[in-house]
Amino acid sequence: MGTPCVGKTAVSAQLAKKLRAVHVDLGELVTKEKLTSGRDRQRGTLIADRAKLAARVKQIIEESPARKDIIIDSHYATDVINSETATKVFVLRRHPDELRQVMMERGWQDQKIRENLAAEVLDVCLFDAIKAVGTEKVCEINVTSKGPEEVAQEIIQVLAGRESCTSGNIDWLGKLESQGRLDEYLKGF
Repeated sequence: MGTPCVGKTAVSAQLAKKLRAVHVDLGELVTKEKLTSGRDRQRGTLIADRAKLAARVKQIIEESPARKDIIIDSHYATDVINSETATKVFVLRRHPDELRQVMMERGWQDQKIRENLAAEVLDVCLFDAIKAVGTEKVCEINVTSKGPEEVAQEIIQVLAGRESCTSGNIDWLGKLESQGRLDEYLKGF
C-alpha cells in the first residue's frame, strides 16, 4: 500500500519475482476485467467496484496453488482483503518533496498532486492499513531515494524476521511542520 507514485507496482513486481509469488495489481485488474462502478470525471479516473473486486481477489486467492504467496498491489488493497487473509501489509512511504517530483514528471494535474501529497503527509494509507488489519500486521517502509530492488530486499528481510516490522515511525507531518513547510503541502485542505 501507499499513496500513488511511491513505487508500489515496481516493488511488488520485484518482490513477486524474488519470492516466486503471484502479483495482483488491482488497478490493472480493475481495468482489464472492467470491475468498475463508474468514472470520476473530476480526476479522470475509473472508480473501482470494491465489492466486485473483493470477490475477484478472493477467487484468485482460492485458485492460487497451495502455499503460493500472493502480493496484492494497490493503495486500496485493504479495502478488498480482510485481516484474516492478510499476512502482512507493507505501507510504502516517500518523502513529499520526492513524491511531488515524481508526480510532476508524470504530468499529473495540480489538484491530483495536492490531494495525494496531503494523503502522504497525513498518513492516510497507514491509517487505512492499521484500521483494516491492526498494527501487528502493518509494516511501514521509507522508500525515499531507494530503488524497487532495494525496497523489495528490505521487505524480504522483514518477512524473514531479520528486520522488525514497525509502523508509525515516519512522520512527514512533524518534519514539515518543524521546517515551517507544512502549508506548502496542506494549504487549501
